[in-house]
Amino acid sequence: MKINDTLLRFLGMNTQGDVGPWTFYTSKRNGLVWFVKAPPLEPPSRLQTKQRNRFRLVAAVWRSLGSQRREVWKVACERAYLQITPYNFFTYYLMSGDEHAVRTVENQSGTSLLPLSGGPP
Repeated sequence: MKINDTLLRFLGMNTQGDVGPWTFYTSKRNGLVWFVKAPPLEPPSRLQTKQRNRFRLVAAVWRSLGSQRREVWKVACERAYLQITPYNFFTYYLMSGDEHAVRTVENQSGTSLLPLSGGPP
């Protein structure tokens, strides 16, 4: 169902994802689209569970860095003009192992991101 999202945006809401029993997304053609959230028909597969656990582990490592190390990642992303959050860049690094991308951002920003405390993953 398409609704006019002008009021929501006026109120400062950019509604996307699941909100209560509803799922919202923005269509380039139709604006804000929403529908009743559909529960999964089957339990998650072994590979889905594995991937979700990887993301949980990355989140735990991010939290364990401490606010000062997280601030260094933030500064590096800002100085390198990345269009993603420091957490997303960190997640990309840990999930892909792309050390070259991190070294490039270090060079562009003049910061040192690696090694993480405790060494590289």
